[in-house]
Amino acid sequence: MPENLKKIIEHAWEDRSALDQDEIRVAIRRVIELLDKGELRVAEPHGDEWKVNEWVKKAVILYFPISEMSTSNAGPLEFHDKIDLKKNYEELGVRVVPHAVARYGSYISKGVILMPSYVNIGAYVDEGSMVDTWATVGSCAQIGRNVHLSGGVGIGGVLEPVQAAPVIIEDNCFIGSRSIVVEGVRVRKEAVLGANVVLTKSSRIIDVSGDQPVEYKAEIPERSVVIPGSIPKQFPAGEFQVSCALIIGKRKASTDLKTSLNDALREYDIQV
Repeated sequence: MPENLKKIIEHAWEDRSALDQDEIRVAIRRVIELLDKGELRVAEPHGDEWKVNEWVKKAVILYFPISEMSTSNAGPLEFHDKIDLKKNYEELGVRVVPHAVARYGSYISKGVILMPSYVNIGAYVDEGSMVDTWATVGSCAQIGRNVHLSGGVGIGGVLEPVQAAPVIIEDNCFIGSRSIVVEGVRVRKEAVLGANVVLTKSSRIIDVSGDQPVEYKAEIPERSVVIPGSIPKQFPAGEFQVSCALIIGKRKASTDLKTSLNDALREYDIQV
């Protein structure tokens, strides 16, 4: 079925006039339904790498022009939008604390806890993860198993350009309060970000745990412990400090993944 859907979506992407055809609209809605159920993903792991399914992102983009604005209510709250909210959380085995909001077309797996937070269409949140208070998971972001997105964390979304990779937070990561991860940055398994770490595609990520600094771009290695830092940069007006991310060590093997991931930071006397 996916190959047939892919062919239809690619056709509609090239010829937007086809959006008036019932077959096209049914196919687009079917893709969003499969995303909502977790049977399709915008990006998926292939060995040590991730494959971006561009045609699925195209379907998400095409879903907006074929959807009508409508008003919905949740108790005294009123919404006016093109996309419904997710439903049937009890059946899905998901805990949702008011006022958490997840849009239809996002996948929320069994055992996930949504504190008052926001998950956008196309996102994937895997089993056992927590999206903490005022955290946001943007369009198409991929969140692994047993991830903790702490309070106020911002995980960026991406729809266009369609070839752009989404933000990927792999299994068992801890993302500290008010951290921001955007522009397709990949945080590998069991990494720990301290509070206020900002990672963009152009951020300098410097491993300072050895004798010589080692620099990374758009990727945090597995089990890294990361804190915010600054480095000098020359401008026409003089030298100033700009933000960077510092890898100060690795999570110790003794860290029990079932206990508070804060311990990985406390080993280095870093506050979460």
